[in-house]
Amino acid sequence: MIDPILAGASISISDFKKNPSAAIAAAGGFPVAILNRNKASAYLVPVEAWAEMVERLEDAELAQIVRDRADETPVAVKFDAL
Repeated sequence: MIDPILAGASISISDFKKNPSAAIAAAGGFPVAILNRNKASAYLVPVEAWAEMVERLEDAELAQIVRDRADETPVAVKFDAL
């Protein structure tokens, strides 16, 4: 079976262990697949990309809450009552 590599760059785990900083720099801000016996065993995601993914997931969760509550009847509340 052929396993997809979901990154534009890859590195063997042994090469990665030799110099992780060089692998991160060489990826140019994009994710790197860490390979073990030519199969992706992990993905290294730069901080900026991780932050963007987390933000998008949070936005998707909030959008689902809005969709779920779209048919609810609004309740009038005075600010002082809170």
